[in-house]
Amino acid sequence: MLDFAPVRDGKLSFTDLTHNLTKTDLYRLTDEMIDTMQAIIADAKDEDVDFVPQDPAANDTFGIDEEKDLAWTLGHVIVHATASSEESAALAVTLARGLPVDGRSRYEVPWRTVHTVAQLRQRLAESRRMRRAFLDAWPDEPHLDTTYTPYPRLGPINAVTRFVLGLSHDDSHIEQLREIMRQARAQRNTAHATNS
Repeated sequence: MLDFAPVRDGKLSFTDLTHNLTKTDLYRLTDEMIDTMQAIIADAKDEDVDFVPQDPAANDTFGIDEEKDLAWTLGHVIVHATASSEESAALAVTLARGLPVDGRSRYEVPWRTVHTVAQLRQRLAESRRMRRAFLDAWPDEPHLDTTYTPYPRLGPINAVTRFVLGLSHDDSHIEQLREIMRQARAQRNTAHATNS
């Protein structure tokens, strides 16, 4: 997977990180990211999906008022991360076709409807399929000179960088997923020991 640490530390720009990546690389990086998420939840149980972890740093600046300080469940993180990467993939295909990006292209599965591991696996499989389909829609010769500036701090970005921004967002939730699973396993072990 890509190492986003130099970008987050301000030592490398997203454009520099992505300038040598090809569409083939984006397929591979997508598969690696989804495979990583699937591996993290490989031993998850349905009870883990709704488990509310301890997260003193919880702060969703874009959430509705009553959810701003809510610790995110496994289901919440998965639907949020996948929605962001799908949006990046959708905007990237627009740029790759040489067209201007106007607005957003985001849909997030309502997290309160996700209660089973089967739903998490389905969501990850669907997200992989959708992201790869967006890449399939790129022209053979993508317009990598077409850029836009969604975030002034990044400067102008092209289709490759827009796609990778979604993977970076996924990456920013990987440790959160691992921590939720760690706490969920501990909770299960405690409950099992108590019931034994």
